[in-house]
Amino acid sequence: MSEHHDHSHAVVTDENSKKLTFALLLTSSFLVVEVVAGFITQSLALLSDAAHMFTDAAALAIALVAIKIGKLPADNKRTFGYQRFEILAALFNALMLFAVAIYILYEAYQRFSTPPEIQSMGMLIVASIGLVINLISMRILFSSSQDSLNVKGAYLEVLSDALGSVGVILGAVLIYFTGWMWVDTVIAVLIGFWVLPRTWVLLKQSLNILLEGVPEEIDIEKLRKDLLQLHGVESIHQLKVWAISSKNIHLTVHLYAPGADRTSLYKEAMEMLSHQHGITEMVLQIEEEACLAEEGHHHALDEHPHQH
Repeated sequence: MSEHHDHSHAVVTDENSKKLTFALLLTSSFLVVEVVAGFITQSLALLSDAAHMFTDAAALAIALVAIKIGKLPADNKRTFGYQRFEILAALFNALMLFAVAIYILYEAYQRFSTPPEIQSMGMLIVASIGLVINLISMRILFSSSQDSLNVKGAYLEVLSDALGSVGVILGAVLIYFTGWMWVDTVIAVLIGFWVLPRTWVLLKQSLNILLEGVPEEIDIEKLRKDLLQLHGVESIHQLKVWAISSKNIHLTVHLYAPGADRTSLYKEAMEMLSHQHGITEMVLQIEEEACLAEEGHHHALDEHPHQH
């Protein structure tokens, strides 16, 4: 017995689209200003911040495209539709951030020996405007970042850029009062190092979903115990949990329940899985006979699943 639940997320995705579009317009318009200012003031920290601004803009654009493509209906070739595109977008963002961080670190290494003359006042003004724009974008994206890995990727980029702007502001003040030009390079390096661990988390989450790994929010051992505690269930096997996108978790499992009332067991299982584990897409197979094995082998089957 199996059942499939189709949920419409149209309202949420439309809201996310509007937020991302607004944040993209803000970020893109300031990006041009920051790049020009970076070259004029000779500030690597400002260029580092501009590089992150660029990845912000790209991340927001990719996230928007991901939402548009993700809304395309399923067809005969793609029965899950295009929801997975959201995860590919998040993965691309993470890889792009790694590339930017490596470039900044390389450029900083080059500059340590001969720090250029930096116009700290111009650097301070531009970084302050950048910080305000980042804070506005963060405010817009925060609520949606809790529900979508795609928007979370974009939000993380804007957050890292906001902290970058704070670093540039502090560096500009320090250079203005002390004349230490090397501070600019140090700030640029710190921005690079601050972003890398967060980028690694996003990369790991995206790869886990692409590799059909168990979603991080699912405690597989607790799930296994809860299934075994269902009325009439003696053993389980072929338990598989994976996600199509950040919020679309699927489960399939075979329940060995000789003599159990199938309808009430199915309802009980569905209730438990959706309320306690947040799984609404499920296929349950309730068996009354041991599956190609004696009853005692069910746990071995669970550990080494095979098709039958």
